[in-house]
Amino acid sequence: MATFTTTETPEPVPLELAESGRARRRGLLGRDGIEGALLLTPASSVHTFGMRFAIDVAYLDGKARVRAVRTMRPGRVGLPRPWVRSVLEAEAGALERWGVRRGVRLTIRADDAVPEDG
Repeated sequence: MATFTTTETPEPVPLELAESGRARRRGLLGRDGIEGALLLTPASSVHTFGMRFAIDVAYLDGKARVRAVRTMRPGRVGLPRPWVRSVLEAEAGALERWGVRRGVRLTIRADDAVPEDG
């Protein structure tokens, strides 16, 4: 499983990767929650129609820097953001606990990969 960290994250956070069109369309639909977070890539917007819980959404640029963070209740649509390359989703309140806020850069580590260079 992939993980991500920030300078304020005490331990790596479990990260599911949604890289195929099918995986991005499904996202967190039909789930009651998530352990860790879900990274949709490429993606520039999300919606919460059919969601069972509120989510935090972090919009990331091409260098995994957080450009904006929003909390979305079920039944909402986020506007497309042209400068976004990926979207990180987690249960509402989780991103704040992990130190994910505007300006922070995420370090993403896939299964056996080395951290991304900035």
